[in-house]
Amino acid sequence: MNRTFAAGLFAAVLLGGCGPKNNAPESDDSDNRIRHRIEYNAVRIDTLRRGDFTYELISNGRLEAAQRSELRFQTQGVIARIDAANGTRIAHGGGIAPPDTVQPPPPPRRPPLTPEKAPPGVPHPPLRPGSPPGGTPPPPVAMPPLAPRPPGLPAPETALAEAQHALDACTLRAPFAGKVADIVRRVHETPDGSFCTLLDDSRLRVRFTVLESEVGRLHVGQAVGVSPYADADREISGHIVTINPTINDNGQVAVEAEVRNDGTLLDGMNVRVTVRERIAGKLVVPKSAVVIRDNEEVLFRYRDGKALWTYVRTSLANSREYVVEANRDRGAELAPGDLIIVSGNLNLADGSEVTAEGAR
Repeated sequence: MNRTFAAGLFAAVLLGGCGPKNNAPESDDSDNRIRHRIEYNAVRIDTLRRGDFTYELISNGRLEAAQRSELRFQTQGVIARIDAANGTRIAHGGGIAPPDTVQPPPPPRRPPLTPEKAPPGVPHPPLRPGSPPGGTPPPPVAMPPLAPRPPGLPAPETALAEAQHALDACTLRAPFAGKVADIVRRVHETPDGSFCTLLDDSRLRVRFTVLESEVGRLHVGQAVGVSPYADADREISGHIVTINPTINDNGQVAVEAEVRNDGTLLDGMNVRVTVRERIAGKLVVPKSAVVIRDNEEVLFRYRDGKALWTYVRTSLANSREYVVEANRDRGAELAPGDLIIVSGNLNLADGSEVTAEGAR
């Protein structure tokens, strides 16, 4: 019985220790939530000015070599050797691959049929015209002199030159300076169709499309920037060379530009094309200055330490800036010289007190 009493007393002590203490503060549900009290709204401001806006038209394209030719052998034969490989730069007129010009020897000529070798029953031909069979041949007849060569037949020198030209034409040569590509044949094979492709990639063309509403901003000679998708931070300068004067079924116009190869561009490479146009006299703001409130574009002006909610409309945009104007339908006002908030404006409301960190 003493053991039972001791066990009950021990259990009571344990339960009493697990209970709430009288001096512990009561927990509140609000303590489980994270609170962030903003002491002040720090913003960066700038002065609104009229200036030049760089309009950007961005499209996608693919690079093509300025000159491109598929080369074929002019004669049939087995490839004797290949003097170039894919990627080899070759000069104008340089040999790429000659065929085997050694022809198999002709079959041996059979000797003419003589009376001694004539089969039995076959009459012997007369030795000379007019001699009777088995008779005494008549005296030799004097042959007339050879007639002069008729006009139009090639002289031996001309025939030799033509044969040399035909032999030289057997070798596949480069019609212009460029790089060899797409060689798939091997030595001792018989070429069938195109043997290789010759590319002049010192200059590259890029074809892209623009909307019919945008083609009016383009003209031949206008500068463009080409950026490979493999290295989007790098841009190569070029210019527009052709604008197709027709619109396709998708409402687009084909445009072609040309760039100089800096040694890193390849035929067939996918690129981004940027066409820029400078437009003067616009109210230009950074994209960070415009936010969306109630499905409307809003810009905050700064005045006397407060943010003033101003409805605006954006007409043009590039990768960094907007062209803005006051939304007159909402009674907004905007003028050059106004101080506008360009950062720290995501959580602002109309009339919010702000602290400007700097103005330009």
